[in-house]
Amino acid sequence: MLRGPRRSEGRRRKEFFPRAASASLQLLSRLPAGLVVAFSHSPTAPPIPDPPAPAPRTPHLLRRSERPQPSREGAPGTEAPSSLSAPAALVVAVAVVVVVVSAVAWAMANYIHVPPGSPEVPKLDVTVQDQEEQRCREGALSLLQHLRPHWDPQEVTLQVFTDGITNKLIGCYVGNAMEDVVLVRIYGNKTELLVDRDEEVKSFRVLQAHGCAPQLYCTFNNGLCYEFIQGEALDPKHVCNPAIFRLIARQLAKIHAIHAHNGWIPKSNLWLKMRKYFSLIPTGFADEDLNKRFLSDIPSSQILQEEMNWMKRILSNLGSPVVLCHNDLLCKNIIYNEKQGDVQFIDYEYSGYNYLAYDIGNHFNEFAGVSDVDYSLYPSRELQNQWLRSYLEAYKEYKGFGTEVTEKEVEILFIQVNQFALASHFFWGLWALIQAKYSTIEFDFLGYAIVRFNQYFKMKPEVTALKMPE
Repeated sequence: MLRGPRRSEGRRRKEFFPRAASASLQLLSRLPAGLVVAFSHSPTAPPIPDPPAPAPRTPHLLRRSERPQPSREGAPGTEAPSSLSAPAALVVAVAVVVVVVSAVAWAMANYIHVPPGSPEVPKLDVTVQDQEEQRCREGALSLLQHLRPHWDPQEVTLQVFTDGITNKLIGCYVGNAMEDVVLVRIYGNKTELLVDRDEEVKSFRVLQAHGCAPQLYCTFNNGLCYEFIQGEALDPKHVCNPAIFRLIARQLAKIHAIHAHNGWIPKSNLWLKMRKYFSLIPTGFADEDLNKRFLSDIPSSQILQEEMNWMKRILSNLGSPVVLCHNDLLCKNIIYNEKQGDVQFIDYEYSGYNYLAYDIGNHFNEFAGVSDVDYSLYPSRELQNQWLRSYLEAYKEYKGFGTEVTEKEVEILFIQVNQFALASHFFWGLWALIQAKYSTIEFDFLGYAIVRFNQYFKMKPEVTALKMPE
């Protein structure tokens, strides 16, 4: 004879489901706010199912002040009502647990782990004003009191570097030899919309720990200080020189070969960042001439949205590994030391886990320059094949796979790189639109956005026609 559950068992089950939901929600509330917010915008986040709609005229679903109150606590037949039915509570509990676990997994996959033993980076409570020369000098000297206390402030020379279009960079030194130079980088206006500064510092420290970055001296309220690298910042004419581009390929391979912590499988946040940028682009400009250019030369929001969806669908399935990337390897971010015969990369604002092919494709796009963009300088098929072969040989060597590279491997990487170059154009097009709205640096950001989007649509038919080898 079949028997249903005893009343005590039924009551325990009814009590469990609301408690499970409550416990799961408490667990979610204890997660860092940034993690929860970031995950809520993640394209990989599973949807949280809505609880079933309450039945009409159910007393226990009224607001607390509207509920009928029992005459005395614990009276027979006045069990405390549950805010959710058992099945509904189970759905919510399971959903929340899935979200919590997935959120943690997603965050860990994107987490940049600083190796144990890495030196701590002091944070100084100093703000450097960059609008007035005298106040800028005063702020820089305040930093140097901590970093170079033995320097005489009267003898300190400040040299402004003007190559950056995001931040202001100042070199501080004494004497004429420039043997010890402290670089002070002051963040540009509203760049916190574009850059996660905590992640930048973590990337800097990881790369420093692996011998791929200079020493990071400190951070301050609106910037950071780091070691000056001796050498020459490159131009487009340099990066197509075989002797130099082989060094660049090898150095990039070294960064890409850095292992994720404890064997984590990292995930790219490219699409998440791109959607964030898309949400920040302006809808117009107060300046009439600027607004006319914007409305006539920038694709509509609908077109941009469609292109983002297309890229995510196509490029995510190319099979490019996700590795630690520089993500902004323009020519001026490469320092070549001819005497030592090596190159180093600088500026890690956009560093993070991304598709390997994106990092290379982005670098190839930068052959065209920034101030006077000329896409006729985009590397030829022959140059790319040489570059990619040098890269693959170095990457395999750093990963412990030998150095033999096949023609098929070069061909596959060539296709991945050139198709991901589309995403690079699109990303920096969105970036430039945001800068056009907020940046105080004198640069035609709107014009730069127009150039990048035009090149995206010009390049798209050609690179999407490329087919993977059998």
